[in-house]
Amino acid sequence: MDSLLIKGAVPLHGEVTIGGAKNAVLPIMAATLLTAEPCVIRRVPHLSDVRFMGQILTWLGSDVRFEGDTIRTQARKIKGAGDYDLIRKMRGSVCVMGPLLGRLKKASVSLPGGCVIGARPINLHLKGFQALGARVTIEAGYVHASAKRLVGSAIFLGGRAGSTVLGTANVMMAAALAEGVTVIESAACEPEVVDLADFLNAMGAQISGAGSPTVTITGVKQLHGAEHEVIPDRIEAATYAIAAAATHGEVTLRGARAEHMRAVLDKLKDAGVGIERRGADIVIRRARRLKPVDITTLPYSGFPTDVQAQVMALMALTPGISIITERIFESRFMHVSELTRLGADIEIEGPSAIVKGGKPLSGAPVMASDLRASAALVIAGLAARGTTQVNRVYHIDRGYENIDGKLRQLGARIERIEEP
Repeated sequence: MDSLLIKGAVPLHGEVTIGGAKNAVLPIMAATLLTAEPCVIRRVPHLSDVRFMGQILTWLGSDVRFEGDTIRTQARKIKGAGDYDLIRKMRGSVCVMGPLLGRLKKASVSLPGGCVIGARPINLHLKGFQALGARVTIEAGYVHASAKRLVGSAIFLGGRAGSTVLGTANVMMAAALAEGVTVIESAACEPEVVDLADFLNAMGAQISGAGSPTVTITGVKQLHGAEHEVIPDRIEAATYAIAAAATHGEVTLRGARAEHMRAVLDKLKDAGVGIERRGADIVIRRARRLKPVDITTLPYSGFPTDVQAQVMALMALTPGISIITERIFESRFMHVSELTRLGADIEIEGPSAIVKGGKPLSGAPVMASDLRASAALVIAGLAARGTTQVNRVYHIDRGYENIDGKLRQLGARIERIEEP
């Protein structure tokens, strides 16, 4: 397994271009299964998750071609069952279920895998399919859904931790080809859901209200091909912003959308980080002295759970006490033990992490447990004195395109150690 070797305590300076959003491109790729016509998706990041999704679409019968940051697909004739070993590796792959059910009126996929950050059941996805008239069963690790016809319905998709992003996407895609009108209440409001709705509407769907808790889908008989450019990745942008602040640097985030990052930028301002809008770019500057902040992760437009680990690394460097509360995933503190290896003082009390910051971090070997934990450890390593080796970075390759290369362009002393 590859690892990243970081010689820290070097301020980051320069510009970094923010790529397409991983959490938007995966369901958009899945949505191309809804039509037999060609589709073109632009600003696609080079990520292992994207390659996995391409393999899944190919397995299902789609012709998938990668051309730089563009994907061209055509799903002339597809089958309704996904490969078990491919789909179980990546949670995002469950979003092929909605398009298969919508187009073929049947779908069989394995229960999805992904990062180990707590239970992420798909019961709300299945509830939505059942409300559309599908019969759903789970057997031998597979989810089977079938229907003679899908009929629009009123569907409530709220869960224990709020709305479900992938569930909203899945039901929205199935409902696009259902008969009548579907109304999703407690729909996820994330920009990635809006991006998917924009793509579906470009294909001929009739979707309104995306980005609000109520989404209305008027079913159509068929969809056609379309072209689309994926939105910038707000989580990647937030990660580089925090890395700049953690290293006393100044970094320009090229192409980031501040309107998608308000909660993160607001907390960084509260922490004393300088933030300047320059057209479509955002400039991040570290203040002389950082201030502790309290953070609670919430569904959009609240503070994103996908930035919780990274901001914890920043607070570990910040004098004072910060309290970070995780309300989305119950097991998303696995990075804490690794941050303490670097010298961080963090205690867990129920859903909250008490961060007693301000002590200098020192390099050490650490182990990544999931995608965003990997990013947190890289940030900590960039700020720490000495050398940090982040192991199992296949996690970070799932969601960050060429992160070591981009950081080197900003002046970081980081190299990838490739294992045979």
